[in-house]
Amino acid sequence: MFLIYCPVSAQLTVQGTVFDISKVNYVEHVRVVSTGGMIAFTDSLGRYHIMVTEKDSISFIYLNKPTQQFAVASIADPGRFDISLRVPVKGKYSMLKEVTVFAKTYRADSLENRKAYADIYDYRKPRIETSISPTGGVGMDIAELVNMFRFRRNKRMKAFQQRLEAEEQEKYVNYRFSKPYVRRVTGLQSPELDSFIVWYRPDYEFTRAADEIQFNEYILNALYHFQKITSNSPARKPED
Repeated sequence: MFLIYCPVSAQLTVQGTVFDISKVNYVEHVRVVSTGGMIAFTDSLGRYHIMVTEKDSISFIYLNKPTQQFAVASIADPGRFDISLRVPVKGKYSMLKEVTVFAKTYRADSLENRKAYADIYDYRKPRIETSISPTGGVGMDIAELVNMFRFRRNKRMKAFQQRLEAEEQEKYVNYRFSKPYVRRVTGLQSPELDSFIVWYRPDYEFTRAADEIQFNEYILNALYHFQKITSNSPARKPED
């Protein structure tokens, strides 16, 4: 009995996002074709994923116009192969493709900070509690009782906890309302961008609750207000 060995190329997934010429707006209904015969389409957020082999090449077809072919073997990161087509697309909202990257960085920093100051984040006001001795007897927790009368220590711990929480909220707003994000959505450049960042900085509660669409809508509405004010008086600060 003879066996014939036929090497089979390993399959992998190439995925990413397709943007228009501005590198801001997503392009949907783009056909993604591989030389191996697989076809995929971008969704409303410009995202696609397609199964290929290392020997394949892929191309993107929009309005019956194909791009060049991209060899899969030359794609450095198949998990995030983003491209920009030479076509303008009008979109109601402008999106930031680096959101995921910034989010991961923020979460990592936040987790590391909470781990370093775990005793402060977990601090609660001392109260009378009971404890159980090794013999099974129930009595008062002496440590908690002593801490109840350490007023200066308790006040410092609470103040430190509040300061850490405020700093974490400040960092979260900084990460979502960052200068690269706002520049990409609004198209503003410094010094106008610097003023916009200061004047229209959102509060933490809204920033935490808003999804990406709501957050972009807020920025675009703020941009309209900003342009309306600065068209006649560039140095004027918007009134509350």
